Order: sequence, then C-alpha cells, then structure tokens
Amino acid sequence: MRQKQRLSGDGGKSFPVRGAKEATGIGGVQVDVGPPLQTLTQRQRALIRLLLRDKNTRIEEGAFVLEGAKSCLDVIRRHPQAIISLTMAPRYLQTESDEGRQARSALAVRQYTCSDAVFDQLSDVEAPQGLLAVVRQPQWDESRLLGQARVLGIYGDRLRDPANVGAIIRTAAALNLTGVWLSPDSADPSGPKVVRAAAGTVVTLPIFRGSDAGVFEKHRCVMYSALAPSPGAVLLRNIQSIPHRLMIAVGNEGEGLAEHIVKRSAVRFTIPLAREVDSLNVAATAAISAFYLSALPTVS
Repeated sequence: MRQKQRLSGDGGKSFPVRGAKEATGIGGVQVDVGPPLQTLTQRQRALIRLLLRDKNTRIEEGAFVLEGAKSCLDVIRRHPQAIISLTMAPRYLQTESDEGRQARSALAVRQYTCSDAVFDQLSDVEAPQGLLAVVRQPQWDESRLLGQARVLGIYGDRLRDPANVGAIIRTAAALNLTGVWLSPDSADPSGPKVVRAAAGTVVTLPIFRGSDAGVFEKHRCVMYSALAPSPGAVLLRNIQSIPHRLMIAVGNEGEGLAEHIVKRSAVRFTIPLAREVDSLNVAATAAISAFYLSALPTVS
C-alpha cells in the first residue's frame, strides 16, 4: 500500500505514514510519490553542493551528481546499482510518469525531497527539473581494457571546455568505443557540466583522467593524431585500414595537440575543410574521426 507523505519540510525525518496512496504536495496538489521519502537534511544538502562544486570532494566520495529527469531515469533503469541517493522536488513529483515512479520504487536507496526553492539553490542548471541523483563513480581496469585484442579509444590532450569533453564522451559511448582517456589538465569528467553534456554516459563508458600517453605504447596501442590542415598530414578519407589497437588523439581547443603527442603518433591526419573554414571544434573532430575510423578493417 502506498504511503501518504508531505512533500515540504526540512526536519531530516521520515514523513508520517497515513496508509493512503496519494501525498499532499505544495499548494494542496495530490501527488502519488511512490516509496517513502525523507526530507533532505542539511548534511545531504551540503554534500550535494560540494559534489557539484568541488573536484576533490568527488574524488574523496567516489561520487558525482547527475541532474535531469531523462538522464536520471536512464541510469535508474539500466544501472540501478550505481545510484546512491535521489533528491526530488514537488516540481518533479507532480508530473512524474507511472513508469518513472515504478522504476524509482524498485530502488533500495535513500530518496529525499525538498521544496522547489531549496532544489533550485542546489541545482547547477538554469531550469532545474526537480530530480537529481548522487551516483557512484565507476571503476575500470585500464590494463585489462588496453590489453584487449581490439581497442579503439579517444585521447584528449588538455581539453578544458567541459562541453567538449562531455560531447566526446557521449560520441565514444554512441560509437561503442573502448573508452576515453584525458590528460591530467583536461576538464574533470565527473564535473556537472561534463556529466550534463555526456547525457549520463559517464556511467557506462570507461573514462580515465590523468593517464600519460606513454601508457598506450606500453600496451602496444598505436596513436593517430588529428591535426588542423597542415603539410605532412594525410587526409582522413585516405586512411583505408587501422591497427587492432588504436588511440585517436585530439588536442586543446585553441592550441591543438602538444608536440610530444604528435611525435608519438604513427599517423598524422587531417579532415579536409571547405568554404574557408580553417578548423573544426574538437568534439566535431573527434566524432568525425571516430565514426570514419571505426568502420575500417583492421590489420596487424
């Protein structure tokens, strides 16, 4: 039987159970809220704020914040073990679908509620939807992944724009690449802007930040570097096959790839451009390159 719970308040206690299916929300609107909710505590508020704003806290807690109904529900359905807690505002609960409520009801995690005003203060987005999740950071075995017979990944060198990093992660997931590797001075892949741009794929795709490019040579992964049009670079469409283990290197939004990365590369390629366009956005470069190269046959 569903329980009747008041959606407002901030005492940190479970809501009173009245044995009814619906709950009274803000303004007296009747809302079916599913499983028991707790009022968001001051401690949880502080943790969410820190997870959104502080990289060191994300590292220490091994967690990050995922916002938005679609992204949260995708993770709830496909990777429920990754969810640590949920926080909801009346804005979301009053419009929650039956399917979303059923998926949420199956979770054995703490589920909190707070007022719309409190949620807006927590949120990192301009128009909060009223649902966020605290999610475990996945742990991946880098050596095992790079030791596979078939590897196709992206290496990002000094990619500081979170939107670009998130877009590259989303592209890599969509193309079923092995993973994304980022230099230590790239944007944090668990930061809120990256997570949002990646549309939740940070949970499913192996991502490594801080790896030196030398790790690829150790595992006999060949590197191909994407460059702006330049002498000595082959056209992407002229590449007809790729090695079994390949890393596509893309560089900083303004400066391109560092020279030591280019020197490590077996192939330097460029994407032909028209209409006096002199360069592409790094996320677009990664997407075009990965799509083309992933379709090629592999050779030893």
